[in-house]
Amino acid sequence: MLRPPASQCRVCHSWPAQPVCDPCVAEFAQPQHRCSTCALPLPASLSQCGICLKEAPPLERCLAAVPYAFPWAHLMADFKFHDQPALVRFFADLLKATPWVEHSLDAADLVLPMPLSRQRLQVRGYNQALLLAQQLSPRKTRADVLLRIAETPAQHTLKRAERLTSLNHAFAVDPLKASLLKGLRVVLVDDVMTTGTSLYTAARALKAAGAAHITGLVIARTE
Repeated sequence: MLRPPASQCRVCHSWPAQPVCDPCVAEFAQPQHRCSTCALPLPASLSQCGICLKEAPPLERCLAAVPYAFPWAHLMADFKFHDQPALVRFFADLLKATPWVEHSLDAADLVLPMPLSRQRLQVRGYNQALLLAQQLSPRKTRADVLLRIAETPAQHTLKRAERLTSLNHAFAVDPLKASLLKGLRVVLVDDVMTTGTSLYTAARALKAAGAAHITGLVIARTE
């Protein structure tokens, strides 16, 4: 089991603490009212943003724990790029405390992580989305259904216009596993959502294979 060592809080430096202490979580992870289908922050009087109302995304629901901002952006970089997979336990707890996440996991038939390209997986040594999915729902997680079939540049290196097209045809459902999706409720797990291109492209592949309902679940959402 991944167990991060006791250490100072990475925000206020209190000791000992989990990666972020409870007071800092309370300060920086306040629940936000968000668009139900893309998780952008919204006024409390609205349920969907104008973009989603104009063109419905391939997600029936999208949930995010925190904004991609201080202090979470730094911790996400450590989790993904600085060989600190043990942070997954903290992030999973943060997600489970987010409204509707536990309900979505309970209602799901399958929990699927966003797949990494083979090259990126070899460099990093682990898929952070898979670690997160396994921590959230080990019995429902499958890593062999949704596949990454094309190498693409890392999304954070691209401009917005490039991100919107870079992942076209990057994901596919394993043909031998497609029958598993027919009529099922799926939770699709990723770490960060920026434009939504990755989640949406993967969700379209799952819908084409017969998934009936898809909830996107991310730790952090850019705003």
